[in-house]
Amino acid sequence: MTAIETAAPPATRVLPAIPGRLNLAILAAAILASLVCLWAAAHGGSPWLTALAALAFSFTGNTIFALQHEAVHGVFHADRRINEAAGIVCAAFFPTIFAVQRVSHLGHHRRNRTDEELYDCHLPHQSRWLKTYWIYCLLFGFYWSIIPVAMAVYVLWPWSFRSRWFQDGPARWWGFRPFVLDIAALPIGPVWRQGLVTLAVQTAIVVGLDLDAVTWLVCWWAFGINWSSVQYTDHAGAPRDVIEGAWNLRFTPLSQALFLNYNLHLAHHRRPQVPWIHLPAEVRPGDARPSFWPIWARLWLGSRPAPPGPGPTPLPPSPSSPSLL
Repeated sequence: MTAIETAAPPATRVLPAIPGRLNLAILAAAILASLVCLWAAAHGGSPWLTALAALAFSFTGNTIFALQHEAVHGVFHADRRINEAAGIVCAAFFPTIFAVQRVSHLGHHRRNRTDEELYDCHLPHQSRWLKTYWIYCLLFGFYWSIIPVAMAVYVLWPWSFRSRWFQDGPARWWGFRPFVLDIAALPIGPVWRQGLVTLAVQTAIVVGLDLDAVTWLVCWWAFGINWSSVQYTDHAGAPRDVIEGAWNLRFTPLSQALFLNYNLHLAHHRRPQVPWIHLPAEVRPGDARPSFWPIWARLWLGSRPAPPGPGPTPLPPSPSSPSLL
């Protein structure tokens, strides 16, 4: 199973090996750590312990998400069946539907920094205040919460994503219409079954760990804020280029390890088929290495006018992209 290639690498460059066994070991450890954090948050008997457990959960959850990201690109494991199964398991801990996450993320690689996906800026015909509202939804974790809600909508009413009312109404207003169109093109049956798997896993976690609703929400919202804050900081203010429009952010060594080099996002956009463990070698000497914090802080000032001139054109789907189901 090969990953999406938004730009073909030189023929002389051999793709590095996929660390399949290491990824499986990290996934098992991250899942165990996440479950321990959830249990400690619910049964520790102290608000301070709940807060610390939720904070730790926000990082272990991002490790699982980073492994889901590897599965999306087909580089979690060389065996396609293991790669697919791992993606479904990782998605259940988001929680989302793996097929939906995959088509959405591959769409992001095609539309990055185009007019269809420019969340930190407003175009001349767009409302600055609406775009600023979107940014604040991202910073407060609502961007993450939309994804589990969308999953629940899909499980309950999958045909809604094919509704013109939904596509031209809520999806357009929230800025997700291109993603909804991609999701609507997927066959409903397999996607719906993956949604049931995610619901079953989440139900088993809540029942098995005896979680209360407040603790569940606190832990997941901590993860949502952590995850959402990274998701556009690695693009905000970058050049308006589909491939080059990302940053190799400077993280602390611990954060970079827990995020599995996800902060090296420009290197990833250049060669999405390279596994996470090899991304440091893909960073070029002349690449900017901005710190995460100044870009994140600038987002709190709201939307800025888009640079003048036309934006880049979305890339066509790549024939080398992994099968979406």
